Amino acid sequence: MSSPSNSVRQRGGQGAKKAVSVPPPARDDQLNGLVKPEELKSALGSEWDYKLGLAVITTLAFITRFWGIGHPNEVVFDEVHFGKFASYYLQRTYFFDVHPPFGKLLFALMGWFVGYDGHFLFDNIGDSYIDNNVPYVAFRAMPALLGALTVPTVFLIMWESGYSLPAAVVASGLVLFDNAHIGQTRLILLDATLVFAMSVSVLCYVRFYKLRHEPFGRKWWKWLLLTGVALSCVISTKYVGVFTFLTIGSAVAIDLWGLLDVNRRQGALTLPEFGKHFAARTFGLIIVPFLFYLFWFQIHFAILTRSGPGDEFMSPEFQETLSDNIMTMQAVGIEYHDAITLRHKETKTYLHSHPDKYPLRYDDGRVSSQGQQVTGYPFNDTNNHWEILPATPFPESDALGHHVKNGDLIKLRHLVTDTILLSHDVASPYYPTNQEFTTVTLEEAYGDRHNDTLFELKIENAKGKQDFKTMSGQFKLVHFPSKVAMWTHTTPLPEWAFKQAEINGNKNLQQASNVWYVDDLPSLPADSERRVKEPKKIKHVAFLKKYFELQRAMFYHNNALTSSHPYA
Repeated sequence: MSSPSNSVRQRGGQGAKKAVSVPPPARDDQLNGLVKPEELKSALGSEWDYKLGLAVITTLAFITRFWGIGHPNEVVFDEVHFGKFASYYLQRTYFFDVHPPFGKLLFALMGWFVGYDGHFLFDNIGDSYIDNNVPYVAFRAMPALLGALTVPTVFLIMWESGYSLPAAVVASGLVLFDNAHIGQTRLILLDATLVFAMSVSVLCYVRFYKLRHEPFGRKWWKWLLLTGVALSCVISTKYVGVFTFLTIGSAVAIDLWGLLDVNRRQGALTLPEFGKHFAARTFGLIIVPFLFYLFWFQIHFAILTRSGPGDEFMSPEFQETLSDNIMTMQAVGIEYHDAITLRHKETKTYLHSHPDKYPLRYDDGRVSSQGQQVTGYPFNDTNNHWEILPATPFPESDALGHHVKNGDLIKLRHLVTDTILLSHDVASPYYPTNQEFTTVTLEEAYGDRHNDTLFELKIENAKGKQDFKTMSGQFKLVHFPSKVAMWTHTTPLPEWAFKQAEINGNKNLQQASNVWYVDDLPSLPADSERRVKEPKKIKHVAFLKKYFELQRAMFYHNNALTSSHPYA
């Protein structure tokens, strides 16, 4: 049998050449054998089936989200909040909300696109958009657009994950015809932005994961960073988006663990190689989202430069960065022997007293001091007037004109009953662990009970012996001997105290709700030179300092939202 001409084997002595095998020239029928035309047509046809399904699903998504979007033409549900916030952005008026700014900035952007000036504040459910000339359809179009895009995003997640066309249609169809999703995405709410960002995060991570065998390439980095950006949009809309971080983070942890598996097809990575993978994911999925998260707060502060309803949640130092701030404009220096009214920062109740006494026994059997009641009263009243006195009286010839400063020891005289504020080691009506507040006569206050009437004035964020001022001088009043802070809360006292608020001594000095401020100086004439205001320059506070203060306030008030939604 003869050998093929293209495969020759030679024999011989030392000079003989080794056998040479030359590959045969490729033939069309051999190439066609590698990829069968039927399989190629099937793959192309399957891809077109997916694209057709995606087109149909997307069309239906836009129809269901935009059809009749102008109805009703009135404020609905939480549009009273998020529509209002968009108006505040457009007016550049500072406001406070427990949610991060990204979703609300999108509404403001849409309002800016259509030339809306923010004149309508969405005060009440049922207010007419037509009568108030509000471009509400444009506002609602933003969540409707994002809600419609969520449906094809879910389809793409299933497609990219390798599921069949029916599975992709069913999964996206569940979102397409979800009444809750349709309802939420047709109103001025944050949910459409949140859900869309969540779905995009999952889609981007699936695309990234499919490139796990081609690490550190251009596409690998692209989908990793896009996943981080999408996660940033999630957490920058609502904090409930942290669960998306946990979901993606769990997948990343499993993936990283697999890179160390000795049974992995490519073998386990060395520690330096693993470190590079870990660092890349940390950068793309933690650092990048956090930087974008900070970026939206920077935009938030840059836009909101005017004083507004959110001022009262912030410190005086923060408020001084806002133009037209009432607190800084109305601040008046306080001097000894001024009559003042003190107001609690959170509950807005005044420090109040009246001649009625605490009962001998409370409902739980505990005994009181039967001293004069000191309570919190929500309305302005002469029983709210207190004279601020020095711990040690000044000489009569030099009694007036002395400024009250941070860290001073003071006494407070109730003007109507001519008694001195006191706290002592007697349990308060509602809190057995907190001290009772009462008043005593002048003779007792400057005699045996002198120490019990001393209070230290601690101004928040004060610098040294800073002057004490109305409005801007937020402070804690700390009982000097026992180191408890004057505090109140929202639970009213029984009928014996006329349902007024309890005032007591809180042993937790760090508690934010211990803060008070002086609302007014009723003894100071309106035409007094001390009331003359000089124009004040807007102060600058570092971004991170403002951010951390706002973040603390957001978390605190978010945790305080314990009651259910009134329309839930």
